[in-house]
Amino acid sequence: MTTIIATTSAPARRRKLVGAGRRQWIGLLYVAPAVALVTVFFIIPLGMTAWMSLHNWPLMGAHSFIGLDNYWAILRDNRFWNALRFTGYYTVIVTIAIFAVAFPLALFIERPRQLTGFYRTSFFMPAVVGFASASLLWSWLLNVDSGLFSPAAFELGLTEKKVNLLATFQPAFWSIIAMVVWKVAGFTMIILMTGLQSIPPDLQEAAMIDGAGPFARFRAITLPLMRRTLALALILSVAGSVLAFDQFYIILRGGPRNQTLTAVYWIFNQSFVSFKLGYGAALSMILLVILVALSLVQLWLLRKPEGVD
Repeated sequence: MTTIIATTSAPARRRKLVGAGRRQWIGLLYVAPAVALVTVFFIIPLGMTAWMSLHNWPLMGAHSFIGLDNYWAILRDNRFWNALRFTGYYTVIVTIAIFAVAFPLALFIERPRQLTGFYRTSFFMPAVVGFASASLLWSWLLNVDSGLFSPAAFELGLTEKKVNLLATFQPAFWSIIAMVVWKVAGFTMIILMTGLQSIPPDLQEAAMIDGAGPFARFRAITLPLMRRTLALALILSVAGSVLAFDQFYIILRGGPRNQTLTAVYWIFNQSFVSFKLGYGAALSMILLVILVALSLVQLWLLRKPEGVD
């Protein structure tokens, strides 16, 4: 009887193994398009950029291998380090501003009420506009003569004359901050709203019964349960800010007096204005390392405490 069981179970095991192998191949076929896209549009360009960074690679003419010379040159590039310092300053300010606007909006539209759909659509609508289009729009709004803000302030008697908001650093910088918050806060609001809606209402009700006030519930329930959502929103915001280019290029052109040069703007300048593609590739690799390090630090800071599900 033992022999009969063994012989009858062997084909079943073979069929099971064949079925498992077929499912694995089907799974590979499903992910193949995504793997192909990542390979073609990320892995291969990343490898080419790393290879270019080791060369003197002019736009025209032959390139030559120079090893790590481009990276040594970065250490002496004060303009890049100033641009990186400004990028860090901009990233901190704009990230705080975005969350300061997006979080109250998310709390406001979280629960269904009258006109909630209208509010959600209105707040999110600027996110649909591309950064280049938004920058062109605000470039007109900020124009000292034919724009909206400065002429309107003059006509209303708020200023003695038309003020050029892009002539000095502080007004120009805060104008860019206002534009980015208007453009991005709605997108961040939607991310935070999904995190708020994932919190079980029973926890909030139990805390209210225990006598916890709004601030206590926000600190003890809302923030801990939104760690992953906050991590996602923060990483997207920081990454987008570190890679800021369109608004500074279209509206300010790096001015006034090169005070608003971002890291990506300087990479663009070296690569496509000075035509030093190898040096621009090395700058890009340095910025990639900085961006990955920032993302890892944010994930570590917002990780869930051990023992918490």
